[in-house]
Amino acid sequence: MESAGAPGTGIDMIDNLLEGNKKFREGFFKENRAVYDELAKGQSPSVLWIGCSDSRLQTGHITQTMPGTLFIQRNIGNVAPLHDWNFATVLEYAIRHLKVKDIVICGHSDCGAIKALDKETDDVYIPLWLNNAIEAKNRVDAKIPAPKTPEAAKERSRMIEQENVRLQIEHLKRYPVVKKALDEKKIEIHGLYYNLSDGSLTTIV
Repeated sequence: MESAGAPGTGIDMIDNLLEGNKKFREGFFKENRAVYDELAKGQSPSVLWIGCSDSRLQTGHITQTMPGTLFIQRNIGNVAPLHDWNFATVLEYAIRHLKVKDIVICGHSDCGAIKALDKETDDVYIPLWLNNAIEAKNRVDAKIPAPKTPEAAKERSRMIEQENVRLQIEHLKRYPVVKKALDEKKIEIHGLYYNLSDGSLTTIV
C-alpha cells in the first residue's frame, strides 16, 4: 500500500496547490484586500468570457484583469453549443442578472479541438461535442487547397481556429436572450484569438 504523499497518489500536487494558495494569500490577496472584501459581498463582472478549457490559457493572467471582471465559461474548443442547457444558463444569468456589457468568444493557436476535427476516434462524447465546430473546418477547406507542406497545414489550422470563433458567434446570436440584448443594444459581442507562441491577443472580424 502506498503511504500518504507517495508517488502516484496525487498528494504532492495537492500540497503544491495548497502551498501556492498560501503564497497567494500572503502576497496578492493581502495587497489587494480591499478588492477582495468587496468581492466577498457579490459580483458585478462586465464581461462574459467564453474560452477553451486548454490548460495553457489562464484567462485573467493573459488579460491582466482583476478578479470580479470576467464571468467565465470554458469548454473544449470555445464552443457556443446550440440547445445546451448548461450554456444557456450561463448566458441567461450573465445577461439578465449580472448585466454584462460585453461577450467574448476567444479561440487560440494549437487548439486540440480543431486538430481533432480531422481525426477518426472511438471516443463517445468528444465527436458529438465537436459537431458544434465542424462547419468551421468545412468552410475553410472549401476555400483553400489541401495543404502540402507543414507550413500550409499550420496556416490551415489557424484559419479553422479563427473561423470557429466566427461560427460560435453565429451560434451565440441564435439564443433568444442574446438576440434580445443585441436588439436593445445592451451587449456587444467580440471575437478574440490568443497566440500561444507569442502571448498576443488579437481581434477577429
